Amino acid sequence: MERAKNSVVAGSQSPKLLDQLRARIRALHYSIRTEDAYADWARRFILFHEKRHPRDMGVAEVEAFLTHLAVERKVSASTQNQAKAALLFLYKKVLQIELPWLSEVVAAKVSRRLPVVLTQREVRELLLQLNGVTWLVASLLYGAGMRVLEGLRLRIKDIEFERREIIIREGKGSKDRITVLPENLILPLREQIEHARALHQKDLADGMGSVWLPDALAMKYKNAAKSWGWQYVFPSAVRSIDPRSAAQRRHHVHEQSIQKAVSLAAKRAAIDKPCTPHVLRHSFATHMLQSGYDIRTVQELLGHQDVSTTQIYTHVMNKGGRGVLSPLDSL
Repeated sequence: MERAKNSVVAGSQSPKLLDQLRARIRALHYSIRTEDAYADWARRFILFHEKRHPRDMGVAEVEAFLTHLAVERKVSASTQNQAKAALLFLYKKVLQIELPWLSEVVAAKVSRRLPVVLTQREVRELLLQLNGVTWLVASLLYGAGMRVLEGLRLRIKDIEFERREIIIREGKGSKDRITVLPENLILPLREQIEHARALHQKDLADGMGSVWLPDALAMKYKNAAKSWGWQYVFPSAVRSIDPRSAAQRRHHVHEQSIQKAVSLAAKRAAIDKPCTPHVLRHSFATHMLQSGYDIRTVQELLGHQDVSTTQIYTHVMNKGGRGVLSPLDSL
């Protein structure tokens, strides 16, 4: 399906342009999510200009496309900037065209907004509406400050029960970090691991059992893909086809199932705030600061490169609610 789409998009001038884009992205070890996003933006750019080849276009066409996204499509600033990054990659890395004119295309200013944070009561009510794997994943996001994909991509070998810590591999920015393993999740995690072991043994009995490995690890360590330590803690209930290698294997639970479960749980818990899995990470950071942990500790647990990113949570603490007395209350 993707090959057919590529041919339609690039037209007769360059029928394999998006295939070249994908190949270059894979050579640079970008994620599959980035690959899909960049290919989609390149396709939209070409279609917007009636299938003209990018070699024949320049700053005016890029500006027209980005303006269309902002004015007519009303996309967010971050989405507009992602589109610009995709086009920059297409020109510089695929077409090998230097873009001195790209500096003339101004990046959209991203708004700095306060994150949505749940109270501890709301977190408790939300978790009470969940069960099974979705409850455990949501509890990890709140209890360890993990992003949803960091939780779902967790491998067996990266849970240190004795040291009460979780090693997060290749988080945002391809950085590793260590975060806390909540005491209350030790038993549920052990039970989940036994469930994952049973699925893995079934896959091995069926002549399968390989899991996706990052970068060249699968080539360097021939048996690692089937080893127990590399298996996902939250494996999918069904096997699927890898979009890159076409190999059939068991991936981790899909993030959309967690997003949907959290959203429905928030409705059942009568939580009126916008509630996504990432809100649990925001709540972890805020509640850690409220408990008296210093901001540098929270920064390391979250994996923020700059402490200024962590400081935003100080603005949503109870300084304006219970921490400050309104002059009206003194009358």
